[in-house]
Amino acid sequence: MKGVLDIPPELSEMQAWVLSGLGEVVDEIERALASQVPTVAELCRHVERFRGKMLRPILVLVAGAASGQPTDTLASDDLRRLAAVVEMVHMATLVHDDILDEAEMRRRAQTINDRSGNEAAVLLGDYLIAASFRLCASLADPEPSRLIGRVSMELCEGELLQIQNRDNLSIDEATYFEILEGKTAALVGVCTRLGARVAGASQDVQDAMDRFGRSIGSAFQVQDDLLDLLGSEDVVGKTLGRDLKKGKLTLPLIHHLASVSAMQRAVSIELLEAASERGGNTGGHMGSTATATSAPILEAMRRTGSLEYARTTAEGLVERAKRSLDVLDGSPAKSVLTLLADAVLTRDR
Repeated sequence: MKGVLDIPPELSEMQAWVLSGLGEVVDEIERALASQVPTVAELCRHVERFRGKMLRPILVLVAGAASGQPTDTLASDDLRRLAAVVEMVHMATLVHDDILDEAEMRRRAQTINDRSGNEAAVLLGDYLIAASFRLCASLADPEPSRLIGRVSMELCEGELLQIQNRDNLSIDEATYFEILEGKTAALVGVCTRLGARVAGASQDVQDAMDRFGRSIGSAFQVQDDLLDLLGSEDVVGKTLGRDLKKGKLTLPLIHHLASVSAMQRAVSIELLEAASERGGNTGGHMGSTATATSAPILEAMRRTGSLEYARTTAEGLVERAKRSLDVLDGSPAKSVLTLLADAVLTRDR
């Protein structure tokens, strides 16, 4: 699990089991995406660069192990296939997100939309989704297909709700978390739920694992908000400043605008306009900004404690996630889940 977290020596056997499973998951993905059409095959080879740390497949495997999947043998076929399914769904969301965000770089590679155009990117994202459903349908248990279908709908609902609230300077935290739940948390929750289901866990354990995944998924997104404001593109490996540029208000800015007086709020809106590509009166809405590292607005958020508020919120979500693990017996896999939750707070990419 290199690149995701540091594993202590006492968990080395668990790490070896997960790494072995990930190798097989990659093979599953390559088989699922295989195409005789050269253009499609070439695009799939390029998009495989976006796999990154493969956090979601890791969560499927480790949740399965924590819920009863034996680790003295290879991960079951169903566990590996579902790990591949969720990763392909995730890859599809990255391709489509890059279109919506007009991003040029992801994980130090050119995005599909920048490289091959929006039309090819839309269709490749659809191809990834179709491949994931085809693989999921190969399982004897129909429930994973239903869950993947539901979470795919939640992803779209979250994105559409975000589009509806684009440039909305009056968005509240409840709406922000509703967007976040659909866009990010739901897919992470289904990863851990599916791992527990394949392992034969009780419904109570499956529900707890879903809560664990959704909580760390939410924390992951809040941390992503902070990285978009404070991170380095060289470290993060993708285009930063996209949230403000596309009029997406994230938790630090929502907190800041809700914390200041009407006069101070007007000043902050002017700071946003001053950093925008087009500027002008937004009438309570925000123009697209050229960069998320605008020093004046960042300093304003620091003064209201909004950056620290976001960090504290992420920490609370991680603690909630770890409490969800109380239903599990102690095991190396449970320890890894705890480490994965903590790692969300320290990631820099």
